[in-house]
Amino acid sequence: MRNYQSLEEIELDLKRLNLERQIAIEELKLTKYNLEEHLKPINLVGNFLKFASKYGLLILIKRFFK
Repeated sequence: MRNYQSLEEIELDLKRLNLERQIAIEELKLTKYNLEEHLKPINLVGNFLKFASKYGLLILIKRFFK
């Protein structure tokens, strides 16, 4: 625990903690937005098509070499 020498130190520390809290809240908002973007149906379909095309290409290559 920190010992304060004056009210100014306390106020300065409170301002710093408030700014850190605001930064953390903004980071959470950004994380929420990014998660929502990744979970949109159009993005899910796009990701599925990318996966299917890579997997399909792999199967074609395997059949070609057999």
